[in-house]
Amino acid sequence: MDEAIEVLRREFDAEEGSFLLSLRGDLEWDRAAFTRLERAMRTVCEHCQGDEKLDRWLAEGFYEVATWVPMWTSHANFPRPTPEAYYEDCMERISHLAGWFFRGWHVYSDGYLWSDL
Repeated sequence: MDEAIEVLRREFDAEEGSFLLSLRGDLEWDRAAFTRLERAMRTVCEHCQGDEKLDRWLAEGFYEVATWVPMWTSHANFPRPTPEAYYEDCMERISHLAGWFFRGWHVYSDGYLWSDL
């Protein structure tokens, strides 16, 4: 869990090598950085799902990823990753992770195995 928290801290601060910095600064979809972000978000969701209170910085980060990434990458001139199905799956995953984080449960049945994207 500590490692996932550190990944999210670096991501949400858009530090060097982060997915968010590559999107904003380089207009590049870094697949490895996205995978690192997505896995950390999943880990934190699983760990926090029973919590009554959430850390503000985590809530702000999940919100920003869920709202800003789809908006930024939907621009016609943004070089989206291919194939299109991968991009769509990533947008859906971001949305589902944000929902899981804020509600404390995900939309899938118990025992669901989250596939890597």
